[in-house]
Amino acid sequence: MSRIPVSEAPAPEAVYGAPPLELVQVAETALQVSPLIPGAARLEDLAPGGLERVDVLAPAGTLERRYVLALALQALRPGGRLTALAPKDRGGSRLGKELAGFGCTVHEEARRHHRICALTRPETVSGLEEAIHEGGPRHIDNLALCSQAGIFSYDRLDPGTALLLANLPPLAGTGADFGCGLGILARAVLASPKVTGLTLVDIDRRAVEMATRNVGDPRATLRWADIRAGGLGLSRLDFVVMNPPFHDGGAEDQALGQAFIARAAEALRPGGSLWLTANTHLPYEAPLNAAFKAVALKASAGGYKIYEARR
Repeated sequence: MSRIPVSEAPAPEAVYGAPPLELVQVAETALQVSPLIPGAARLEDLAPGGLERVDVLAPAGTLERRYVLALALQALRPGGRLTALAPKDRGGSRLGKELAGFGCTVHEEARRHHRICALTRPETVSGLEEAIHEGGPRHIDNLALCSQAGIFSYDRLDPGTALLLANLPPLAGTGADFGCGLGILARAVLASPKVTGLTLVDIDRRAVEMATRNVGDPRATLRWADIRAGGLGLSRLDFVVMNPPFHDGGAEDQALGQAFIARAAEALRPGGSLWLTANTHLPYEAPLNAAFKAVALKASAGGYKIYEARR
């Protein structure tokens, strides 16, 4: 993808994610650059040295966080302002040292369980290329797939997905993979020649980009979208497969999986099937039974369970 010159952006300010409003005053015209907000611009595409200000709700993972901070510093002009913050127990305690390691002088404060770091970008910064390389897309040998830090289970096969793969029968017709991630489930589904079409949907742009590389099947259509919001335009599907998320911002949120189940029920034809993997402790039986005519537990092992639900 080509760079987006800052002159074509809506404003000389950008924001990554949704920093708490009581902690950071973000301009309404700031360009959103989070990969977890469908439709946002790509931070990677911003021309170097053009922004006046960037506000970052920093990710928890070290490689991902350093990648985002490095890209933000790269996009700032010398003298531009960066404010980065994170909960203390989700990377906030390391923010100051990481920014200092790039050659920045940091003003740090603690408020509302967050560490908030503010700085003026110096004329010279160091270590940006290394951090961008380490956090960027790469081939993961043990998966034999392209991946990137920050994507769910980016460097290993999630055990819930592994259990679903072990119990998933050959499917047929048109279907969808909700929360497709790197495309591991999709590759298994498309191994069946009876599958005529598969729509892969994920809220993470990076996952959609990696799945595009990994799947490479003309029957696959990939979409960057928030499944919870609906409006996917999917109907009368023969099947849906999914490993729904159950964390939002680090906290467990069972409503995520419940929303995925509801959207699957809306997208399936009568008699269509949902194949779902989930942690054993998650109480998805009630929403499954409410939305589907028949629900069967197909497997349970290693703290995970597999359900088939018929519309």
